[in-house]
Amino acid sequence: MPDSTSTTRRPAWVIPAMIVLVAAVLISISLLRGGGDAAGGAAGSGVASDARAADPVPTDGPVGEVIEPDAAATLEMARRDPQDPLVAGPVDAPVVLVVYSDYQCPFCALWVQDSQPTVMEYVAAGDLRIEWRDVNVYGPDSTRAAQAAYAAGLQGKFWEYHDSLFADGEKREPRELSAEALIALAEGLGLDVAQFTADLSSPDVAAAVQTNADEGAAIGAFSTPSFLIGGHPVVGAQPTGTFVDAVESALAEARG
Repeated sequence: MPDSTSTTRRPAWVIPAMIVLVAAVLISISLLRGGGDAAGGAAGSGVASDARAADPVPTDGPVGEVIEPDAAATLEMARRDPQDPLVAGPVDAPVVLVVYSDYQCPFCALWVQDSQPTVMEYVAAGDLRIEWRDVNVYGPDSTRAAQAAYAAGLQGKFWEYHDSLFADGEKREPRELSAEALIALAEGLGLDVAQFTADLSSPDVAAAVQTNADEGAAIGAFSTPSFLIGGHPVVGAQPTGTFVDAVESALAEARG
């Protein structure tokens, strides 16, 4: 595993061996494979709030050894693209939170339920910008859901659609991520169904979604959710206070 005290100062985020050479060439940095321990128990990144800690932890996602990342390391992936449909918050916000997620990830659903509302308070205050990136590690159903969320974003409804995909802190079943189900969800949210259907199968949307997934692969974000807050890594659906502390720290850093 990477040594957080080494001169390269790479965050100690575990990645599969087959990706090491690719990641070294692309960015020379890796992310922690967080989410739960190998036995499926909670391991820091596997709980979204203190109240959830005693609940059974989902075991149907990527898991890996939990290692604390190098607190001093940073990885700046914020784009600040004013045309990005998967964002919330001003383009010039002092801090950017980049989220690497998957619509079939149970821990991502918990984070959306437990921590996203609090994080959005910083967005409303103009202090934070969220940039969402779907990594689609669970396969075609995840990719289709990400394309649907992107298509909703093109109509200014990304967050409404996104929140519906994670309603009540639960991920949807694969049958609920079929094209028909995703189109029905768009209709229920009042989107232009004809435009949504066209965008869902658009090569441009597919390419944009793939670009986000490729970025996640390049930096080793294979477990979900993973975050960069002001460039600093936070791994897993940790207690909400962890994100509050990280945002506050990044704000203090940004304001000098």
